[in-house]
Amino acid sequence: MDSDRATRLLHKAREARLAGDRMPVAPRAEISASWERVLRSGIDPEQSTESVLLDLDEIEHRRRSSALGEVMPLLGEGLASITDAAQQIMVVTDAEGRVLWREGNPGVLRRADGICLAEGAAWSEAVTGTNAIGTALAGRAPVQVHSSEHFVRSLHTWTCAAAPVRDPRDGRMIGIVDISGPASTFHPTTLALVGSVARLAESEIRTRHLIAIDRLRSVAAPLLARLGGRAMAVDAQGWLAAVTGMPPVDRLPLPKSLQPGRVWLPSLGMCRVEPLLSGWLVQVADGPSDGPPRRVVLDLSRPRGPVVNVVGPVGTWTQRLSPRHAELLYALALHREGRTASELAEDIFGDATRTVTVRAEISRMRRHLAEVLAHRPYRFGEGVEVEVIHPEHPGDLLPRSTAPVVVGARTTE
Repeated sequence: MDSDRATRLLHKAREARLAGDRMPVAPRAEISASWERVLRSGIDPEQSTESVLLDLDEIEHRRRSSALGEVMPLLGEGLASITDAAQQIMVVTDAEGRVLWREGNPGVLRRADGICLAEGAAWSEAVTGTNAIGTALAGRAPVQVHSSEHFVRSLHTWTCAAAPVRDPRDGRMIGIVDISGPASTFHPTTLALVGSVARLAESEIRTRHLIAIDRLRSVAAPLLARLGGRAMAVDAQGWLAAVTGMPPVDRLPLPKSLQPGRVWLPSLGMCRVEPLLSGWLVQVADGPSDGPPRRVVLDLSRPRGPVVNVVGPVGTWTQRLSPRHAELLYALALHREGRTASELAEDIFGDATRTVTVRAEISRMRRHLAEVLAHRPYRFGEGVEVEVIHPEHPGDLLPRSTAPVVVGARTTE
């Protein structure tokens, strides 16, 4: 099928979906899912793509706060020259879909101003409908959106490909790298190109992180040698630089807003924390602790991924969850009396024999959540209050999950 005919069929499919009629051809799965999200959000397909731009001070603040700022020269070398020659532009956003940088063909940059693809503009799905930036953010995966695949009609003359960039230090999505241009510049290899550059950016961030860890270690090692008891030096994300008096760990879970002083850490108990270079000196306190956590909030409403918030006696800390760990905690939250390994295997895989996998995943979770998870059977500990925050629409509950316990909840809530 030639590209013009495919574009016409896709246009007819979009018009049919908007009218509630049967589509003559099914769009790609990621596009169909995006259209459904956008329809639920109430976006008008005839609306403008204009948004209120961030002011210059806010743009600069976000640039300085983003790890992507450190690798923009690398991104420019990898994409900007190519996009200029190909009549396209490179766009880099933060994790909210706000445009922080753009480079490329001058003529296309001027055309981009006409659709508000400008620095400071908002390009999440909730604002602009189906587009590569917003849909990559929502799906947390690379995506190419061409012509009529865009939800808003004024974007049908554009083609774009985008890939998420994750911070290798903690797995957080920190932004999007996008290539956009007139629909006539569409090329099927563009998505592979932008994905490769995103991975290159992540590799550069990782390299810079290892250099910073080495620098912190050189300062911390002599200091720890003079300390008694258990202590460690970690960077701002909790990655270990040096340790004494205790087994090493790859990473220490830290509260979201850590302050110097006494703080309860889930894997160590009560500690004394002091700033050290670009990280923290953590000394495990002797004597009785102030007690275990009292409350757990499992937040499944966040479009950028599930998290668990643990409220301890002296503060709150947050742990991002893998999809599998989110499924397991959700199952345990539904069954406060506890679940055996075989029951959890049935909940997650629909196969009660997969107990080895369940036990391994629970063991991994307990490295960070040992104070709130009990076993025999697996459950939240006694006296721990558990709250689950669901997404606004039941169908958005862990949208990529196929676990029976989740699939069933989507249809019964």
